[in-house]
Amino acid sequence: MNKKRVAVAMGGYSSERDISLKSGSIVCEFLDGAVYDIYPVHILSSGWFYSPDSGERVPVDKADFSFEVNGLKIIPDVIFNTIHGTPGEDGILAAYWHMLGIPQTSANYYQAALSFNKRDCLSVLKNFGIHVANSYYLNQGSEVPVEEIIKRVGLPCFVKPNRAGSSFGISKVKEMEDLLPALEKAFLEDKEVLIESALQGVEVSVGTYRKNGEIVVLPITEIVSENEFFDYEAKYEGKSDEITPARISEEIAEAVRKEAIRIYQVLNMNGVTRSEYILQDDIPHFIETNTTPGLSKESIIPKQVRAAGMTLTDFFGYLVESASEEK
Repeated sequence: MNKKRVAVAMGGYSSERDISLKSGSIVCEFLDGAVYDIYPVHILSSGWFYSPDSGERVPVDKADFSFEVNGLKIIPDVIFNTIHGTPGEDGILAAYWHMLGIPQTSANYYQAALSFNKRDCLSVLKNFGIHVANSYYLNQGSEVPVEEIIKRVGLPCFVKPNRAGSSFGISKVKEMEDLLPALEKAFLEDKEVLIESALQGVEVSVGTYRKNGEIVVLPITEIVSENEFFDYEAKYEGKSDEITPARISEEIAEAVRKEAIRIYQVLNMNGVTRSEYILQDDIPHFIETNTTPGLSKESIIPKQVRAAGMTLTDFFGYLVESASEEK
């Protein structure tokens, strides 16, 4: 039996590159080598390369996403997309692979672009009755009406780059005079900024994926951050407790699961997504969704997979097979 050729795409052009490389290496480690031929591919601003363990850097031909292995031209059957940020999470590569006819494990290009743009995603979901925080949008170079913003969102509030992940550029603002420095920090990551009310309540994170056509919700994780919020240190440097399953009632857990399934359906997702919620007054308020969530050892999805009684090998296999069926 010919094994499927799976290219594991990792890296990217954003601040999340190093996290993505960790995610990609975990996928390469746990995908079943008896079932798949696995090819790590680094997509970097310096170039695209097939990068085997030997440290060799074999250029990828962008005309068909092929590369040479032992003198043979390899075109992947499936792409396992582990690129956080641009160009893997914002739909750019998804559109490129779609044109080439190569299936990939994450959301389709429009869904990826929509969910990566926090402002647009919130605007869509609000129309479906999804609970979200009050918000204010700003573009770089535009006037900053500080009093109007605070009147809309209150204090404390969060200032976030509109199109960035892993909490890069996010600040929690408690005093009015801290708003402008927070905006400057966010504008280093993106020309568009989102300012949101700071919701009060338990923060939870939940993975959702499709298996045999059915939407499956992974065990819910409760986030208890040592820092002011679930920032980069909390996510990747051990400054938080991530408790799976979350310490919430079954009734509230069921409300979170229903919301996760609904959002996955409304946004017409594929692959695994991870969504964050604040449980304010026991009602899940949507924060954001990630279409290429972290898969490194520090990441939430692998912990939820294990809590569900699955191995990463099985889970990654489901994602590859599901992508293949989509084609």
